[in-house]
Amino acid sequence: MKKIGLLASIATAATLSAVPAAIYAETTQPVREVTEAAAEPVQINTGMMLYSSTGNRVAPIYRVTADGSPQLILNGRLVTVPASSLTIVDGKVTSSLTKSEIAKAK
Repeated sequence: MKKIGLLASIATAATLSAVPAAIYAETTQPVREVTEAAAEPVQINTGMMLYSSTGNRVAPIYRVTADGSPQLILNGRLVTVPASSLTIVDGKVTSSLTKSEIAKAK
């Protein structure tokens, strides 16, 4: 009887040690794909309209810096929006920043 209990506990331990590896294998690939997709730079051109995180129009893109950051003329100032905040939403160049946050940028 002691042998059966020992075998059962060994089988349980082996099963539980394999579960985290199975969970990790299932979740790692989609996370990696999303991360790589997010890391791809957004293709922008001058004249395209920039939208805020709320979906409101901010301003047309005046020019694009060498690192891919768009520059806008907003309230009479040249403002640079970080390229890392940009995504394409429904075919529109959208920043994760609000219009007021963009206006405060340098």
